[in-house]
Amino acid sequence: MSQHFDAIVIGTGPGGEGAAMQLAKAGRRVLVAEKHSLIGGGCTHWGTIPSKALRTAILNLTDALRNPLLKNCEISHVTVADLARNAQSVINSQVALRHNFYVRNDVKLVTGEARLTGPGAITVGGDDYTADAIVIAVGSRPYRPANVDFAHPRIFDSDTILGLKERPHSITVYGAGVVGCEYASMFRNLEVKINLVNSRDRLLDFLDDEISDALSYHLRERGVVIRHNEIYSSITGMDDGVILNLESGKQIKSDVLLWAAGRTGNTDRLGLEAAGLAADSRGYLQVNAYGETSVPGIFAVGDVVGFPSLASAAYTQGRTAARKILGLDEKPAPLDSIPSGIYTSPEISSIGQTERQLTAARTPYEVGVANFRSIARAQITGNTTGVLKILFHRENLQILGVHCFGANASEIIHIGQAVMAQPGDGNSLRYFMDTTFNYPTMAEAYRVAALNGFNRLF
Repeated sequence: MSQHFDAIVIGTGPGGEGAAMQLAKAGRRVLVAEKHSLIGGGCTHWGTIPSKALRTAILNLTDALRNPLLKNCEISHVTVADLARNAQSVINSQVALRHNFYVRNDVKLVTGEARLTGPGAITVGGDDYTADAIVIAVGSRPYRPANVDFAHPRIFDSDTILGLKERPHSITVYGAGVVGCEYASMFRNLEVKINLVNSRDRLLDFLDDEISDALSYHLRERGVVIRHNEIYSSITGMDDGVILNLESGKQIKSDVLLWAAGRTGNTDRLGLEAAGLAADSRGYLQVNAYGETSVPGIFAVGDVVGFPSLASAAYTQGRTAARKILGLDEKPAPLDSIPSGIYTSPEISSIGQTERQLTAARTPYEVGVANFRSIARAQITGNTTGVLKILFHRENLQILGVHCFGANASEIIHIGQAVMAQPGDGNSLRYFMDTTFNYPTMAEAYRVAALNGFNRLF
């Protein structure tokens, strides 16, 4: 006999957690199914947390080696495994913390691969469960084309690269999206020679053009070789390296290849057809603004729906779906109110519209700029590479977009986010001009950028 719940959530990543906690706190009886033995999903175990912990370990190492007392130390003796050990302690802490959330909120947690058996039913490990609503939060994984041998010891994707034991002399990164650019930046900081192969004509073309150009410049300045408009034809793994063959006729040989070209939703083993659902060619589910699929009562949130594929967005999507299940008549958070965070070196973060979008929409806008090299706090810390851009309406001074490139960009952006979220006249360039910021701080860059932009109006 099956057990009935008010809601079933499949997956314990940010999207699943957001939905489960919102429903449980509203007094609903919730079942959460997790395929793996530990909760947290790909975000905690293979993606966001371990990769950012590795990045921080690398930055700490390189900062330490700039100390004159350590000038004779060599980075070549440090392995990726050495640096990744810190990540495991962070993962363990995150798992324990999040497991406690489920316990405290009386959420039933079952371990095993869930399969849909009907519009409101699943089976896990031979046990059957039904619910009034189901939230699918199974995430995504790196896309693996059939003609690439991922079993080869020198060919990796973003889920396996953290298992790299030794520091290679050279890496080819195929795919220059967010993941590819982040890993290219990380390994270059370890003095690994990097070939970054991009199938498009610029890096991260969804960014503001000036920010994208800045990233390209600084990667090249660090020695990264970037190749645009290149498509692979085949990949040959050998005992002493990997050869990437391109349709243009070029061949690139390196010690290791990191495949970072796209992702696919984890829906192939979910039994979608039993519930009347179908995924697209990349395994993603189509949903409306509330996360509801074409089948009433079944929702999908997080990476399994594709864009924007951010852990922060997934949590919000989960909460939005839960509120819809609860019958709360609330507008979903628009995707343009969610900031992006890209952990290259330096970081990139942005929110709102780009200059390209505003120009296409014929919106009369102006730009305010603060270069980090002129900010006292940046001079003190030595992180003078970077820029903060504010895009605002020329007539009513409304903030239309904020774009930041530099150290701690993903933190700095939230000041702009908070002001942009204010209703009416609260979202105004004047807030930054009239507010007294602590000195010296990086927040002061907002005042500098605001005054820079306002002065352009006259």
